Amino acid sequence: MINTTTDFLQGYEIKQYLGTTTAEVVYGTNALRDFMAGLRDVFGGRTASYEKVFEKGQKEALKELEDRAARKGADAVIGVQINTDSINIDNEGVLFLITATGTAVTLK
Repeated sequence: MINTTTDFLQGYEIKQYLGTTTAEVVYGTNALRDFMAGLRDVFGGRTASYEKVFEKGQKEALKELEDRAARKGADAVIGVQINTDSINIDNEGVLFLITATGTAVTLK
């Protein structure tokens, strides 16, 4: 499966557009990670534990996007975008939402 952020694939011709395909990955936070991130807020610097969560989430969202496009019969996903957001579930909890979206296509 090919996925790209562009709206075409050089060397390929798009045969059919199968529609928008979206995949979502949601991760919960944990107390230790939140504590360490809080220290980074005070002292500055990057928060490697959260960076790893987002990196893993982006990979999983792209994999799920490819799987959903394949179920539609696609050979590729074009115009891929990845977005991140948070969902507040109460005063103490946050979920991370990572969404991948693109257009599923078949190729000649």
